[in-house]
Amino acid sequence: MVNIFAVYKPLLRALMKLAGVRPQIVEIDAGTILNFWVPDEIPSNPENSKHTRKQNRTKPVVVFLHGFAADGIITWQFQVLALARKYRVYVPDFLFFGGSTTDRSERSPEFQADCVAKGLGKLGVERCTLVGLSYGGMVGFKMAEMYPNLVQSMVVTCSVMALTKSISGAGLERIGFKSWSEYLLPDSIKGVELLFELATFKL
Repeated sequence: MVNIFAVYKPLLRALMKLAGVRPQIVEIDAGTILNFWVPDEIPSNPENSKHTRKQNRTKPVVVFLHGFAADGIITWQFQVLALARKYRVYVPDFLFFGGSTTDRSERSPEFQADCVAKGLGKLGVERCTLVGLSYGGMVGFKMAEMYPNLVQSMVVTCSVMALTKSISGAGLERIGFKSWSEYLLPDSIKGVELLFELATFKL
């Protein structure tokens, strides 16, 4: 069986390059790195390069925050292709998605929000509009709360402000699972199929 993502990822990377967006690793702190898709005009090492390529500050910044079913660029590829010419588009992979990792034990939306905000700061982003889907919406709300000077506005869909116990229990009951780990970390092919069936929508 062919892994469709393994075949599609190089094609997607080429498409993003044509749109003027490329991946870049940003070290948040020792042991924690985030993969961002950034505009081509961003220097490869923005912290050590003052004048490599001048950023177009007239373009508004849009940051796309993905959900729990895929990484950033798989989730937002069509929006990036549509908007990259008129906006400075940034698409982070949350920790444990795409190329983002940490050796720290934190797993909360607050930690994700803090890392994304710090990464954007290292990339020279001062103000932005956040677009969040599902889990990305929860991280976005935390970013707006923790970094009000960074977040100018938000667009959020399929999300709640915070995943309370009652919301969590109702969601699990609706999809027929006893715990989120049982749903999000399937141990069978059927479980993977169900994960994608519930987390995606037909084109």
